[in-house]
Amino acid sequence: MGSVVAIGSANVDVIFRVSHLVAAGETLHARDVSEAAGGKSANQAAAEARLGAPARFVGCVGDDDHGRLALRALGDAGVDTAGVRIRTDAPTGSAFICVDDASENTIVLSTGANDLFSPDDLDDLVLSPTDVVTLCCEPPAALVAEAARRAHDASATVIMNASPVAGFDPQTLQWTDILVVNAAELAALVGGGTADDEVRAARSRLGVSTLVVTLGAAGAVIARTDVITRIPGHRVEAVDTTGCGDAFLGALAAGLVTGHAFEDAARRANAAAALAATAPGAQPSYPTAPQLERDAMSSSRV
Repeated sequence: MGSVVAIGSANVDVIFRVSHLVAAGETLHARDVSEAAGGKSANQAAAEARLGAPARFVGCVGDDDHGRLALRALGDAGVDTAGVRIRTDAPTGSAFICVDDASENTIVLSTGANDLFSPDDLDDLVLSPTDVVTLCCEPPAALVAEAARRAHDASATVIMNASPVAGFDPQTLQWTDILVVNAAELAALVGGGTADDEVRAARSRLGVSTLVVTLGAAGAVIARTDVITRIPGHRVEAVDTTGCGDAFLGALAAGLVTGHAFEDAARRANAAAALAATAPGAQPSYPTAPQLERDAMSSSRV
């Protein structure tokens, strides 16, 4: 068995619980504030490890309390953090998140040490054909492109999450096996919707072998070559949707590296994302493998 290698961003989320999302010029009192480990790549690594996959995280944090919190959370989840660089010249990245009573959120990101993560930091990275590498668009584009190229050259499976879409570099598609986006990101990339023919056309236009479009409570739609598969959603009582996309991506990668067929891995990923919405925060909400089997894969929740 290979390992899942999440390469990219680590942050600490500062989470404000509010009645509604703040409007321009408005001052709003939060009912509660808390801190939790986050960052898209670190979230994906935590999701992968909690589901029983051998998981590594490669990234940068600051030499500060937030950095220690991020590393401790990854270690507690079972993630190998030997590839993390600790920087003394920048703070750990921070995300300031407001979550309202409808479980919707807004996020303001301060990238911090993530911006100093460079291709040179990958020189010691060892990958194999049995590894699955997960990437996102929070780190610098040059780093993401180099990581994708190195993973491709090692014959590892490359899963790219084009989020945040503003940081997406199309050149990475040449090294990408599986592209994961949500409906809004798909529209931003190709201007299309999520009907079967539109997703099929988008996959061909983007030039990847597999395109996965997550649809939130409506599940996901997958284009593999010209075959379309729809994964139904789960009915859950949503508490906080922060990090649900990372739960999906991490669970998909974990499923693939632990030997699940692609469609089964996608169904498990969809269930993991639904479970993640039922608890506050990102990493603290991610299920373990027994929780996934017991709570989310049952027909009563679908």
